[in-house]
Amino acid sequence: MKLLIIEDEKQVADNLKEGLEQHNYTVDIAYDGKEGQQLAREYEYDIIILDLMLPDIDGEDLCRKLRDGGNKSFILMLTAKKQLDNIITGLDCGADDYLTKPFEFSELLARIRSLLRRSSKHKSNILGASDISLDTESEEVKIGGREVQLTRKEYMILEYLLRNKGQLISRNQLLEHAWDRNVDIFTNVVDTHIKNLRKKLGKSGNIIKTIYGSGYRILDE
Repeated sequence: MKLLIIEDEKQVADNLKEGLEQHNYTVDIAYDGKEGQQLAREYEYDIIILDLMLPDIDGEDLCRKLRDGGNKSFILMLTAKKQLDNIITGLDCGADDYLTKPFEFSELLARIRSLLRRSSKHKSNILGASDISLDTESEEVKIGGREVQLTRKEYMILEYLLRNKGQLISRNQLLEHAWDRNVDIFTNVVDTHIKNLRKKLGKSGNIIKTIYGSGYRILDE
């Protein structure tokens, strides 16, 4: 899953990015509202983590601009203001959830998982196809109950394919969701990771079908 952090406190933003990447999320950062608005227009994000207090654009105004522009990403607003009126205003301007500072990183992860479940037909933490199961909370992948060790990118590719089971997913979609905005779009890195992923999944990897010239699809056999 791909996230955008819009946070002007560089140390806070960098720490969040590092922590989220350790939990298999792809993360871009904008250190001001204008850059964040531009990135949100250019790329598709599953969740935007938006700080309320930005130096150039008020977080509530930016949230409204994104919604008025048709952006459908989930927006999780970070705020140091705990007053009920501020929280209500943030939700009314288009945010899907809020988190007051300071917060525990584990709570942020739980809020993210909750938002992602809203967009998925999978209402539990378990994604699966054939005898493959992926637990988005423990980040464990199992085949017939046997745990399989995947790299971060392999995990992210498998999770995205499972969340969109049956749908054709292009190489560019996988690049956008498993790599940050600096990736070379002409690289064959997706194909290499798919090959390695299939190898680790063994016979179960046959559910990942290559649609030549188009991308990949998971078919539940």
